[in-house]
Parts: sequence; C-alpha cells; structure tokens
Amino acid sequence: MSKVKVENPFHPARFKPKRKGKKPPKLLAVVHQSGCTGCEVCIAGCPVDSIELVPGPDPRNPTFQQMVEIDLSRCIGCQNCSQDCPWETITMYNHNDAFVAWGNETLTSQLYVDTDELQKVEPELFEAKEDSGEESESA
Repeated sequence: MSKVKVENPFHPARFKPKRKGKKPPKLLAVVHQSGCTGCEVCIAGCPVDSIELVPGPDPRNPTFQQMVEIDLSRCIGCQNCSQDCPWETITMYNHNDAFVAWGNETLTSQLYVDTDELQKVEPELFEAKEDSGEESESA
C-alpha cells in the first residue's frame, strides 16, 4: 500500500514565492536521486529557485551523499536543470506523468512527507478536527 505524501508546511522552501500563471507548465523536472551526486550545478541554473538540497543520511556529516530534489509546485519546466546536470539524472516529464515519476525516483524528500510523519511533528493539525467534533456532541 502506498502512503500519501503531502507538502511539508515546515520546510523553509514554503516561504519562497509560488509559481505564477494560470496554467501549469507542460513539463516538470524530476531528479533520479539514485544517480544524483549532489554537485549543485542544477541549483545555479534554476531561475525560480525550485531545487533544494537534501542532506545525506549521516547527521554528523550532512554533505556526504547529499542529493537534490525539485519542488514540483514551483518548477516552471524551463529545462535548465536537465541540460546543466553533468550526470544526466534530471529528466523532464509531462505534467501529469511527473508526479508518478517523482514517486518512483525520489529516495529521500524533505519537501513532501508522509501524513504519518507530519502527524508526529505537528499533532495539533490532526487533533483540531477531532476536537471540534467532540465539542459539538457534548453541547
């Protein structure tokens, strides 16, 4: 059973401006993280700052085995990152296919988290709905 991923509202990227425009881009970039070296070349070429670093697995040395991920909600589909990547690990997908590809290719994400993980960090977000139902029953 696949888990539902939601935007992490506590990630610093959520303070950056959202993508503008009425229509979503035709293409979105997805990083194949298994081949990403974390060299950061793609970050320099992104005009909307939609590429974020994901620290490596060792908290004592987060730059070791770091990689990148692309915030699909801010990507404008310009293809700069896919052309700049020296390892060819960033691929452009049609808008509707990008979300499936992201799910298949993303090993570690901080921009999008499981609902279970979010509930551990901020249980009040989930308790508010339950409390309002209990109060109306007791009234």
